[in-house]
Amino acid sequence: MRETPFVDAHVHLWELGRLRYPWLTPPFSDAGPNGSVEAIAHDYGLDDYLADAANWNVAGLVHVEAGADPRDALAETEWLEGLAGQRGLPSGLVAFAALDDPRVGELLAAHAAHGRVRAIRHIANWHPDPGRTYTPRDLTTDAAWLSGYAQLARHALSFDLQAYPAQFPALAAVIARHPQTPVAINHMGMPVESDPDGLGDWQRGMAALAALPHVCVKLSGAGFIRRPWSAETVGPYVLRAIDLFGPERCMFASDFPTDALFGGFDATLDAYAEIIAGFSPAERAAMWGRAANRHYRLGLDLGAAA
Repeated sequence: MRETPFVDAHVHLWELGRLRYPWLTPPFSDAGPNGSVEAIAHDYGLDDYLADAANWNVAGLVHVEAGADPRDALAETEWLEGLAGQRGLPSGLVAFAALDDPRVGELLAAHAAHGRVRAIRHIANWHPDPGRTYTPRDLTTDAAWLSGYAQLARHALSFDLQAYPAQFPALAAVIARHPQTPVAINHMGMPVESDPDGLGDWQRGMAALAALPHVCVKLSGAGFIRRPWSAETVGPYVLRAIDLFGPERCMFASDFPTDALFGGFDATLDAYAEIIAGFSPAERAAMWGRAANRHYRLGLDLGAAA
């Protein structure tokens, strides 16, 4: 797979002196969904990414908002748009907007005015366990959040969904009402194996979302499922996701540098490549780059299909 054109569907870049990143600011703790992030709490620029990815045929990458202070959301887009204008990468941007903000429409319009912005992410992982949750309440059931979500189509923006499987059945009903807003599920749906029916929650939730043709899934973030992880431990989740969505709606991503907390770049992608070794060349090429190119409307030339 190292020679196959790779469109990395989920990358973060940050300069800690440029924007404010509360989650990358001391003091650090092992508590919380990620554990301690001290090991990645340093600048990570495009050259750092390209060095990590040097052994792979990176044809494009999608930058996903990196947890900057919400007040810096537009500044993050402006910085990355400028970087892409100079370097050609990132190929596309997933910007941040708080969908429950009454004035979110103004920010959506400002993001959409930048040519590489393709989508919005507002992390919505809610869990009753304080050590698991990212948000103090389930935003996805909030009327203001639902109103903000409904505005995405007005600006031709898709949505990057990061939530937990127990939230998916209700979210599927919301997403179904907005077929004009494509959705990319982040990190394989982030199953919570320690929940009483964690695997069942994940299977039911992913099936509900897979039934919607405008939803796809990123095969990434294995370290959020199990630490340490391997192709053997995570493979069943990857293969079940592919079974539900089909190769044309699955896209691999490094999630670097966040996933550097759980393993090296080469080891991460080699494990994913091992998991899908049994698929046809065309199916592997779809998951390695073509699905991301299509979903994010990147317009990259990935060569002739296998």
